[in-house]
Amino acid sequence: MSTVELTTENFDEVIGGADDRNFVFIDFWAGWCGPCVRFAPVYEKAAERHSDIVFAKVDTEAQRELAAAFDIQSIPTLAIIRDGTLVFSQAGALPEPVLEDLIGKARALDMDEVRAKVAAEKSEQK
Repeated sequence: MSTVELTTENFDEVIGGADDRNFVFIDFWAGWCGPCVRFAPVYEKAAERHSDIVFAKVDTEAQRELAAAFDIQSIPTLAIIRDGTLVFSQAGALPEPVLEDLIGKARALDMDEVRAKVAAEKSEQK
């Protein structure tokens, strides 16, 4: 599977709800960003290898609202959403072995545990 361009218009469709779209990697990038351009082929290869995961790309120049919603401060930034929960967000281009390791770790997450932790953090903030 190739990557999907993520926009404010298709965000809910790509990220939201459908059973086969509950695991999404998002690459925030811009055409003028050298590290973004170098990371793109690594990201594309991962998308081809892991067809059960949605690999999306956000052009931060064209999709400023999405970049702001994810509080993107530098690019490239990789974010992972699993079952509707943001489980990872980090700036920097990743080498292929590190990206593959991250994919494995994201797959291994106990989402019940993650949801419980998020709920606990929310209740502490109130």
